[in-house]
This record gives sequence, structure tokens and C-alpha cells, in this order.
Amino acid sequence: MNLALFDFDGTITYKDSYTGFIKFSVKWKRLIAGLILLMPVIIGYKLKLLSSAKTRQIITYFSFHGCSHSEINELGLKYSGEIIPLFIRNIAIEKIQWHKQQGDKIVIVSASINIYLKHWCEKHGLDLICSELEIKENKLTGNYINGDCSGKKKSERILEKYDLQIFNKIYAYGDTIEDKEMFDLADIKYLRWKEFKNDTPMPYLPNFENMN
Repeated sequence: MNLALFDFDGTITYKDSYTGFIKFSVKWKRLIAGLILLMPVIIGYKLKLLSSAKTRQIITYFSFHGCSHSEINELGLKYSGEIIPLFIRNIAIEKIQWHKQQGDKIVIVSASINIYLKHWCEKHGLDLICSELEIKENKLTGNYINGDCSGKKKSERILEKYDLQIFNKIYAYGDTIEDKEMFDLADIKYLRWKEFKNDTPMPYLPNFENMN
């Protein structure tokens, strides 16, 4: 059996699901306030003064702090079923199906949040490693439980969950520099759907401009 590791935004999708979910789920008054109050954060990200990981954490906190987990979870279910299918790449679904036919273990490894990704993965029968929202007394705190699941955190979480020695081959599919450490675990790698050779330096490929 092989292990297939897939990044989500930009790899399985051709649009940024994280930013889309913020717009889909956050009430308009908080959204407008966020556009104003978080403008320095967005500018800092655009100027590369803030990392995408830190920027996501700030935006997530502002968006969901104090929100009902039940309410946002229902929105996550709706988003995963009605919106995400609109921007899934056909090549990604075909490759996932190919791995299923081989009997491989398939894992989505994403910096995006579990509140909607878990529903999409459950529907497709896939394992999930991603940024997880903290819940206290049915309220979202806005914090992540294990930090932003990008870069080195991706490889750490994979190694915590799976014994890589039991797999014949490890495949990795990604699209940006945030997937480098995940690629380091793999035998066969696809960067933006083109095979990436082990002796080739990983190019710096930025995330979506609107915060993937």
C-alpha cells in the first residue's frame, strides 16, 4: 500500500477555499469591521512582512472568536457540499480515484481549517490533517489547537499520525513553498501537477494573493 499526500488549496482546488469560507461564514458587520481593522495585517502580508501562516491565524481569530461552533459547523457543511465542488480540479479528482483503485491511503494535508474540510473529506472517504479550530463550551475561541498546518508543521503532523515505514511508496502533491517539507517525505512528487524530480531545487512559489 502507498501513501498519497495532497495539499488542498491550489492543488485540489483552483481557488482559495479559506478566504472563500471567511466570506461565506462571517457575518457582514464583522466582515466589514475586519476589512478595516485588519488592513495593516493584509498590507503586511502583501509586503511580505508577515508570513501567510501568521496572517491566517490573525484573520481566523478575528473571524471566529466567540462564534457558536454549531452554527459555524453547519455553515462548514453547507460550504463543503455546495461551494467547494464549484472549484475542484478534474485532474485532482481523477488522481484521487486512481489512488483509491490502487488501495492507497489518501490524506489531505492543508493549512485551511477543519470546520469545512472535515466534511468534504468525510464525503470522499479521505483522511485529513489540517489547521484545527479550538472549541470551548460550544464556542470557537478563534485559536488553532496545533498551530497553522503549513510548512514544517505539515511534515510533523504527518509523522505523528503515520508510520511511513509501512508504505511501499509515498506520493506528494502540492503547489507552493509551504509544501516543501511534505515533499521531503515523498518518493514521488507533483508540483502544480507536473512531476518534480528529487534532484531539482524547490522553487519559491507563493500562495494565492488573497490568502491561501
